[in-house]
Amino acid sequence: MTYFGWEMELLRVIQELHTQLLTPVLVFLSWINNHGEFWILTGLILTIIPKTRKCGISVLLAMLFGTLITDLTLKGICARPRPYYYTEYMDGNHIRLLIEMKERELLRSFPSGHSVCSFAAAVSILFYYRKAGIAALILAFLVAFSRLYLFVHFPTDVLAGICIGTLCAVFSCMLTGRLYAGRKGTKQ
Repeated sequence: MTYFGWEMELLRVIQELHTQLLTPVLVFLSWINNHGEFWILTGLILTIIPKTRKCGISVLLAMLFGTLITDLTLKGICARPRPYYYTEYMDGNHIRLLIEMKERELLRSFPSGHSVCSFAAAVSILFYYRKAGIAALILAFLVAFSRLYLFVHFPTDVLAGICIGTLCAVFSCMLTGRLYAGRKGTKQ
């Protein structure tokens, strides 16, 4: 899987948006989601509170499904190089990365795991709580944008991550609803 010219052009435009104010914010948002930590913690907290437990279970299930689809399947099959690979090795136009990337992550661009986890959690929250879900979606969009801003994903990596995360959230909310409906049916 290779990049399309429009994707690299869009990434180059985004590189021109770098500012001293925006860069640390987006680096931080990317960092707190390196392994889904922020969203896992959010899901655990929601699961602990009885009133929000159903939502928390949906968040955690959606993230689990997203991880199985993305990190354990698609990334290995697609083995798409990250954008910085093309600039550094193909056209000689080195772009300084703002975050550290490990060598083993070079061929793991498609789809964006950060986007999958963020949208899996945010859409799950939106399913149960509109206001909190909108705030979570804004955060998820910022995390997804940070991956473009940091030059570690192509736009189609992020779009695929958003779609996969959203589908995982819908599935997990439906599954959680059925599990809870079945549980209530056995108590009566």
